[in-house]
Parts: sequence; structure tokens; C-alpha cells
Amino acid sequence: MKYTVILEREADGGFVASVPVLPGCVSQGDDREEALRNIHEAIDLYVEDCRLSGDPVPVEDSVEYVELMTGTR
Repeated sequence: MKYTVILEREADGGFVASVPVLPGCVSQGDDREEALRNIHEAIDLYVEDCRLSGDPVPVEDSVEYVELMTGTR
């Protein structure tokens, strides 16, 4: 399965990673690579928990990426 991961740099250093289609699936790391490793593990655990509890595993069926810049009209 493929999931969109939002990676955000923290003001005080480090990164936070979240998966919008998996509510509450959030992790962090001191650098980009660590945050991505950690969110990968969090996704695996989230999906495993869904399966063990008999809940459906969320899937992304359509994603559209749009980049908007402000102040350039």
C-alpha cells in the first residue's frame, strides 16, 4: 500500500511526519531520514492493529497535489 506522508520541519529542529488518511498516525525524528523510518514503522503498526481488530484498513483512492503560492497575484 502507498500512503501520503506529510513531513514538516520543526522550528526547534527535527521533523514531524503524519499520514492524513490514518488518523493519529504521527511520528517524529531528529532528521528527515529518522522521521521517515519512524513513520514507516508507525504505518505498519497502524495497519496491523486495524487487521487484528477487524477494522478496515484505510486506503487512499484519489489524491490530488496542488501547490499554491500566496502574494503573487
